[in-house]
Amino acid sequence: MKKALLCAAVALAAAALPATAADKVKVGLLTTLSGPGAGLGVDIRDGFALGLKHAGGKFGPLSVELITADDQQNPETTKQATDRFIKRDKIDLMTGIVFSNLMLAVGPTIFDAKLPYVSANAGPSQYAGEQCNPYFFNVAWQNDNLHEAVGKVVTDKGFKKLVVLAPNYPAGKDAIAGFKRYYKGVVADEIYTKLGQLDYAAELAQARAAKPDAMYIFLPGGMGINFIKQFVGAGLSRDITLFGPGFSADEDVIKAVGEPMLGMFNSSHWAHDMDNAANKKFVADFLKDYGRLPSLYASQGYDAAQLMAAAVRDVKGQIENKEALLKAIKAAKFNSVRGPFKFNHNQYPVQDYYLRVITKNAEGRVTNRTLGKIFSDHADAYAASCKMK
Repeated sequence: MKKALLCAAVALAAAALPATAADKVKVGLLTTLSGPGAGLGVDIRDGFALGLKHAGGKFGPLSVELITADDQQNPETTKQATDRFIKRDKIDLMTGIVFSNLMLAVGPTIFDAKLPYVSANAGPSQYAGEQCNPYFFNVAWQNDNLHEAVGKVVTDKGFKKLVVLAPNYPAGKDAIAGFKRYYKGVVADEIYTKLGQLDYAAELAQARAAKPDAMYIFLPGGMGINFIKQFVGAGLSRDITLFGPGFSADEDVIKAVGEPMLGMFNSSHWAHDMDNAANKKFVADFLKDYGRLPSLYASQGYDAAQLMAAAVRDVKGQIENKEALLKAIKAAKFNSVRGPFKFNHNQYPVQDYYLRVITKNAEGRVTNRTLGKIFSDHADAYAASCKMK
């Protein structure tokens, strides 16, 4: 009897003890590493890897086990990989998804698992507004934001008649909505293409027929590369001024297209010539390690790693305390390559946006140069619909 009572007491005491503290943190990085969008995912992956390197391979006191998977820009593949991360790999944090349709496809699974997700790119309007969630943090931007910035620039420059073009998927719809929110002229035509489309002959003919002053495009990765080459090749650049967000005019696109991009204006929340210590170190080391200038995707991957590292540090490695970990992520006590960083109550950034132009630098490299600020402390349009405190 005494032995039974002793065993029961030991069992109760064991049950009262906290869960075993983690000896490492498992991070799942699911991104696009094949197909037309691969360049974007590769840059996120490489930026994250550099952030982990700069953190000494550890987040706070914990070593990091990084598990990487290719979503193949396919919703079903994305779902399968997310399930593996959660059920088999038992990850503690997740990041990496580029495309908003993929993020929306797996968001419910991630949130049901109470898995903190730090987005290094995808920023759908749904998760900024009514479907905001305490487990979703966006370290990049909300989909509309860069497009809103260009809409203001195009209006300020006096363009009266535009054609807009984007892929027919959630981020494409958000892009055009954001642009039109700040553009005060006439939209002569609104063209939506297939996601991943690479031939734009029909769309270019449609744009030419509308006779616009300018054209605004949102075509990330290989889509933008092909479109700009075809736009210039068709002679449209002689009569139509081309504008885009940073996604469509970043270093990955410039490297593939080259001089035909000279003079193109674009918006971004980050640029490689931003003058702060964290950015200078990031750009120099990225160029050293990878032999290319980083894109905004790489900067977002880097900041995602830095944010995670800071949060795990601030909970002293006690990642099993989810409430404390979420609070530490939201506090965002890290040195962003953009300078000071803060989250809105919907856990999307409140930040500055800049105008860039593609030009040649002193070494003759075709690249972006920052011209000035478009918005200061700009929040997204959907935060008012988010009921999180």
